[in-house]
Order: sequence, then C-alpha cells, then structure tokens
Amino acid sequence: MLTAAAAPLVILLLWQVAIVLLAPPSYIFPAPATVFETLAAKPDHFLKHTLITLQEIGLGLFFGTIAGVVTAIGVASFPRTGRLVWPLVLVAQALPVFAIAPLLVLWFGFGTTSKVVMTSLIIFFPVASAFADGIRRTDRDLLDFCALTDGTHRQILWRVRLPLALPGLVSGLRVAAPLAPLGAIVGEWVGASGGLGFIMLQANARMQTADVFAGLAILAFLTLALRAAIDLLSPLLVPWARENGFQQQAKP
Repeated sequence: MLTAAAAPLVILLLWQVAIVLLAPPSYIFPAPATVFETLAAKPDHFLKHTLITLQEIGLGLFFGTIAGVVTAIGVASFPRTGRLVWPLVLVAQALPVFAIAPLLVLWFGFGTTSKVVMTSLIIFFPVASAFADGIRRTDRDLLDFCALTDGTHRQILWRVRLPLALPGLVSGLRVAAPLAPLGAIVGEWVGASGGLGFIMLQANARMQTADVFAGLAILAFLTLALRAAIDLLSPLLVPWARENGFQQQAKP
C-alpha cells in the first residue's frame, strides 16, 4: 500500500523519468535537481515569502474556522433563521474564487487583509457545512431522553449536540485546511508585494520556471503539513471518536 511518506518520492521519481524520456528545455519543465538547486541558492528569499504566505494561511484558517463554527451554531440554535441564511451561504460558496479575488483586493487593499479574507471564505463553507450537519444528526433518542430530564434547549445544545458534533467539525477542518493555501495564493496573484504567489508570478514573467516550481514545491509541503497537523490534533480534540479505519470485523 502506498503510504503518504512514499508518495512524494514516487512523484519525484516519475518527474525525473519524464525529464529523461522527454528531455524538455529547462525553461519549460526543469528537472527536480534544478528546482532543489534553486531552493538551496536562495534560502532567505524563499523563507521570507513563505512566512508571508504562512501568516495569511494561519490567520485565514483561524478566522474562517471561527466564522464557520459560529454560523453552524447559529443555524442549529435558530432553525428558522438558518433556513433563510443557509441558501445565502450556498450562493456565496458557488462564486468562483478568481471572480471575487479582484473585488477583495479592491476593497481591502494589496496587504495581508485581502488574502486573509479570501482564505477565510474558502475555509468557511467546509467547516460550517460539516459542523452544522454534525449538529443536525444528533441521535433523536438521545434528544428525547434529554427532554425527559427537563433539559433546556441551550443545555442540550452545549452539553450534548455540540460535543457530539465535534467529529464533524474535525472532518470539515480536514477538508478545509489543505484548501487554505489556495486562497492566499490567488490573492497574491491578483495583487501583492510579497508571498509565494507573488514570487511565482514574478518568476513566470521572467521565464524563471525553476523558481515557479520551487514555489509549488513549498506550497505542496505546506498543504501536506496542514493536513498532517489536523490528523495529529484530531485525537486531542475528539478522543472519544477514534477512527477504526476501513477494516471491518469478519462475520461468521
């Protein structure tokens, strides 16, 4: 079975094989060694812009998660209001990121704010949708039992429904976290003075393809690191909902 650790090595191997077989010009498709040499030649340059993008990703992930959690709780607490709000959320999610990126840069400027807002928007829907679905799927028998104990709506929500919905929140974060770099990079492509998207755009205009691939490699690493961080934190957030994988016990 192909493991997550071996997957990057397989990609590098296939990449090198393609270089050997096709022999494309380096300005079109550089070899892995050329990309690594580029990273090694300008470590401070790439580190500076990586930290800018990482800051945008971190802030966007934080605010997007908070907005998604608050929206999910609001929809669960006020069902009638939720039926009005949720279609608007769906419409907002349907808008392409590239379509609203210029508007966000126009409204919030070329600084960090527009990238954080864009990242938050991408994070928001998977988190809100998964968490709200988890809240709605609370076992009906358990809710009936809580009602028999004279539990108030607020008590049932905070002590029963929300804790049981946390696995849904974690699932939403697993989907959303790898998407976070997308918001930051798109924002940097539209307008920025720093970040991985900015240097990739500049390098592409100068035909410095190795720099573009170096930026892509860093983005791939950040994406995998974000997903790995969520997987590592999951048992701490929801220790009562450990995964059993896809294996099922054999029936006699």
